[in-house]
Amino acid sequence: YVWYDAVIGYLSASKEWAARNGDPDAWKRWWHNDESRHLYFVGKDNIPFHAMLWPAQLMGYGGLHLPDNVPANQYVTFSGAKMAAGRGVGLAIGEGLRLFEPDALRYALAAALPEHADTEVSIEEIARRINDELVATWGNLVNRVLSLAQSALGGVVPEAGDRNSSDTALLSATDDALLEEADCIERVELRAGLRCAMEAAARVNAYLNSNEPWKLASVDPDRAAAVLVTALEAMAGVRTGLAPYLPFSTAALDDLFGPVKRWERPAVAPGTRLPKPEPLFAKVDLDAIDLAGDGRDPA
Repeated sequence: YVWYDAVIGYLSASKEWAARNGDPDAWKRWWHNDESRHLYFVGKDNIPFHAMLWPAQLMGYGGLHLPDNVPANQYVTFSGAKMAAGRGVGLAIGEGLRLFEPDALRYALAAALPEHADTEVSIEEIARRINDELVATWGNLVNRVLSLAQSALGGVVPEAGDRNSSDTALLSATDDALLEEADCIERVELRAGLRCAMEAAARVNAYLNSNEPWKLASVDPDRAAAVLVTALEAMAGVRTGLAPYLPFSTAALDDLFGPVKRWERPAVAPGTRLPKPEPLFAKVDLDAIDLAGDGRDPA
């Protein structure tokens, strides 16, 4: 039976990789190591082969690491049919990257992961998620905070000064969101993890709406500075949470916050120069998308 043989490829491919890299025993670091973790990402139709047949084969052979988790997804449907590259149903990665920015496409697909039920995906739905969620929430937050900070702070991060309860509550909620997201990722609930990060971004936007630093700048500049520094620090935490999902656009903030190396909200040092705000993402214009051509307006 094809799937009885096919799963053996996980082991044989590991051995082939080790041999090609000049270290024939390197595969043992994963297969003879109880501290390694083996996760098999499959569709729901492949659960029996990875949760029963493959463990049975490994146990029969003996001494090899068994699957730790088989995160199985439901189906992605495209125009009502199950996505299948062999049948030409769905959106190929190359086609998706022709139509959308890489991180924008990553966001839309991660937000629609079929973790609990079949999920319908379409060009229109991808565009909606990019415009109404990614651009409107995270993209808007970054542009908004940097624009306000450039105007009110002279382009340099000041001392935060005295914070009030709304400031500390925002930072605490941002830290809690990172912990919650980490738990989601550990459980391989990637869609829920992304939602944690986006909800954290929405909280920063709500905090700005409530405190109105653009009004404070002329009447209470010290308070305006405290609000904007707090927003910058919270934004830095949100950026950490989004880094696994949006690696390219979050790296665009490396000069401000430094590379993401730890799962935490990084400090924003006083004296740091603020970059000129530039949009992280472009809104998708569905009317300009040419599904048959190169996506450009023929005019």
